[in-house]
Amino acid sequence: MTVRVIFVAPAIGAELRGARFGDDAPPDEAGLAAARAAAGSLPATPRGFTAPSSRCRLTAAALGVDAEPAAALADLDVGRWRGHSLDEIAAAQPAAVSAWLADPTAAPHGGESVSALCARVGGWLEALADQPGRVLAVAEPAVVRAAVVHALDLPAAAFWRLDVRPLSATDLSGRAGRWNLRCGADLTPS
Repeated sequence: MTVRVIFVAPAIGAELRGARFGDDAPPDEAGLAAARAAAGSLPATPRGFTAPSSRCRLTAAALGVDAEPAAALADLDVGRWRGHSLDEIAAAQPAAVSAWLADPTAAPHGGESVSALCARVGGWLEALADQPGRVLAVAEPAVVRAAVVHALDLPAAAFWRLDVRPLSATDLSGRAGRWNLRCGADLTPS
């Protein structure tokens, strides 16, 4: 039996535009309008999940997805860096940012390492593998990257080399301990 997990990245808002670390700002009206316009482009799914953030919950609602919050889909915990931009942190703590980007086990911000995020999301994904069928999950870009790293058995350092656009779908199908990737499709109308 195969499980197909379609990850959808949330609609864009000021936080994503400003490259700010997880202060849970909702999508802006343009982002929500794009999600409502994309609602018909997703296949029907019997099971829906969303990250606990308001951005993901509001995106799921705009897409018309009945989704249950899943703590395992929470964004990467960046501890003290929450609410700040990468540029601000890099100016104040250049060595910490360099260590964080170079070492997936590093957590100089006092939060969660990239390796820990990949393990958390990988555990959630593996738990789904025993439940065949289609699943849709609205999750933060970092969570989608972590899922791809886990599914393809990539080194955690590959996390930074994956780009997940707002309102894109990344499709993973798994069976017998093996996952396949269908690369992210843009859900926004052209």
